Amino acid sequence: MKDQKIDRLLRSAAQASEEVPVSMPFGFDTRVVALWRASAIKANGLTPPLLRRVALLSAAVIVISTVAAVREARQNREQLGDSLSNEFAIADSAIQDEV
Repeated sequence: MKDQKIDRLLRSAAQASEEVPVSMPFGFDTRVVALWRASAIKANGLTPPLLRRVALLSAAVIVISTVAAVREARQNREQLGDSLSNEFAIADSAIQDEV
């Protein structure tokens, strides 16, 4: 009995034609997004302003950290430039003293 059911299932599977790709119905994604936005506003009226605040705070942190990094890099470059010029001056004077 079991073998008959399995054989029947395998035969019907072998006779099946190629699957047609399943696509979403027209306008489904638009309806989903509209329902999501409506439920977000109804559920919590603070959601859009909160997201806006988080985005502005994140942008401010990024700007401040970028300015600090650039300032630090400039200071390091100035210190490195002074030390290299001093080292070259010392080397030049040592070479001239020996000649």
